[in-house]
Amino acid sequence: MKRNRRDFLKTTAAAGAAASIPYFWTADYARAQDANSKRTVAAIGVGGSRGRYNQGGAVANRAAQLAQMIAVCDVDALHTAEFSAKHGGKLAEYVDYRELLAKEKPDVVTIGTPDHWHVPIAIAALRAGCDVYCEKPLTLTIDEGKQVSKVVKETGKVFQVGTQQRSENNADFLKAIALVQGGYLGDNVNAYVAIGGAPGNGPFEPQEVPEGLNWDFWIGPANEAPYMEQRRKEFRWFLEYSGGKMTDWGAHHIDIAQWALGCDKTGPTEVSGTGKFGVVVPDKFDFNALFTGKEKLPDGFNAATEFDIDLGFANGSTMKVTDHYKSEDGKTDFDNGILFVGDKGRIFVNRGKLTGAPVEDLTDADRKNIDEAVAKLYKGKPLKGHMQNFFDCLEDRTDPISDVYTHHRTMTSCHLCNITLMLGRKLQWNPETEDFVNDEQASALMSRPSRSEYLA
Repeated sequence: MKRNRRDFLKTTAAAGAAASIPYFWTADYARAQDANSKRTVAAIGVGGSRGRYNQGGAVANRAAQLAQMIAVCDVDALHTAEFSAKHGGKLAEYVDYRELLAKEKPDVVTIGTPDHWHVPIAIAALRAGCDVYCEKPLTLTIDEGKQVSKVVKETGKVFQVGTQQRSENNADFLKAIALVQGGYLGDNVNAYVAIGGAPGNGPFEPQEVPEGLNWDFWIGPANEAPYMEQRRKEFRWFLEYSGGKMTDWGAHHIDIAQWALGCDKTGPTEVSGTGKFGVVVPDKFDFNALFTGKEKLPDGFNAATEFDIDLGFANGSTMKVTDHYKSEDGKTDFDNGILFVGDKGRIFVNRGKLTGAPVEDLTDADRKNIDEAVAKLYKGKPLKGHMQNFFDCLEDRTDPISDVYTHHRTMTSCHLCNITLMLGRKLQWNPETEDFVNDEQASALMSRPSRSEYLA
């Protein structure tokens, strides 16, 4: 990727001057806080206090600090009771999200369900007139991303995805983006991403459904399957409900890398790589037959456990996505984070640090320019947390920092990684038409049939 550092500094200076005024000191911010306090919120998918199955409850509690929580919905009666109790026992409790939307008519909905439920519920909420905060990864398939992007545009609602690395972690990820786009690494910048592997064990024995859990509703749009704790508690390792580490951590790190490389609104043009799946998956298995219900696998983890994938972009940048990155000379070795390498330097960033000579060599003037660039990347709003950004955008009706459109492009890259592993070959992708190039077998994996009983 080619960037001119001098031009970059000029463009960020004006934005930084305005953004340097603390937003929370202004009368506008006070009015926004007052408006938010009157908004009503409903939480759909909240997990349990003991052995939480997802982060839905934590996300909903953050929203409750900024508005009025009025209702909770979960397929487990224990979860709804626990969550309601934490809010004074005054919340309306539901199992069916459609009933909640129709009766309560909340202003805002938070979605913390397992991944395969995200888009169906999000679309129903948008069409019911709600603004939406949805946990990542937003989509199960590429076509789901197209669908939800279309509905957000049609309804004009504010939609925030829970990729909090765009807001938090001391802004280290935003600083890394500013360094790359500011030319501090030189030209020809490429990214090396490690997101960790996944368990691949199984098969597991079916179990009795716990009392109070509507298991068929939990399965929802996916194919029928027997209950087992692993399927429920560790759904991320089942491709029927999620995408393994590729969508779990890829939704974070691939997102940041793609943004830094200037490809967050387009995406790759080709993808290739190798990997391994869980032990229950035979060689050359037909995954499309699994998703359409024509074939079955033993009840075990079936997501990719190891992988080494290369993404190529139209601007000449590349991204390597691995479960564990180790350079050929063995000097660079990490299992979680992003390494950016340009012809004049390299930096490494994860949730614990931002390091590298370009960081250490920054002057005071450089640091000021980076801060101004971060403010511009964050669209001039205060970096006061991901949920706060969502509520700030509810006031001025602008796109939040994790908007649905760029997240769809991130998730497309994550899904492309999985599809190239499923098919075991290199794939060509057209980011304009959002389809594979002359490849019906790959295109068939962009969507899945859904059971309709529980859909809006």
